[in-house]
Amino acid sequence: MQLQVTFRHIEPSESLKIYAQDKIGKIKKFLDGNLEANVTLSVEKHRQVADVTIIADGIKIHGREVTGDLYSALDIVADKLETQVKRYRDRLLKAKRNARRDRELAMKVDVFAAQSLEAEESEPKIVKSKNIVASPMAISEAAMHLDLMDGGFFVFINAQNEELNIIYRRPQDGDYGLVELKQ
Repeated sequence: MQLQVTFRHIEPSESLKIYAQDKIGKIKKFLDGNLEANVTLSVEKHRQVADVTIIADGIKIHGREVTGDLYSALDIVADKLETQVKRYRDRLLKAKRNARRDRELAMKVDVFAAQSLEAEESEPKIVKSKNIVASPMAISEAAMHLDLMDGGFFVFINAQNEELNIIYRRPQDGDYGLVELKQ
């Protein structure tokens, strides 16, 4: 596990760094593969902030806690991250037992439609293209993936009807929206 501890608006402390390594290092036993953890400890007026991001095998898990003490903030954020990781792992194990995971559909998604050679300069241009592997999963599992990542949407294959779906977080109320693509 690669762990990086950053101090903001506070003098670096070796004891805080070791404490963060111990607390965040315990999460390693729940995840497989290469792990990268970024811990940012900062002081904002009278608030002590512990901000932790863990990247493991394509998932991004983030936790943040604000308390009056950095040690307690690290304790609480480590507990939150451990709960998230356990819940994620349990859902994956349950989904592997129940769902068909042997089929994946690789898709290329363009930000805008392709332009013809005679297109006017005022039309939008493709500025970024990304390859996405959409895996079959339940809607609840897709919602969990969306919670774990910072993106605004998640593309997946609905395990119930085997159709391509997109789940997103609604900015109005924080609930989820589902786009079902019919062929």
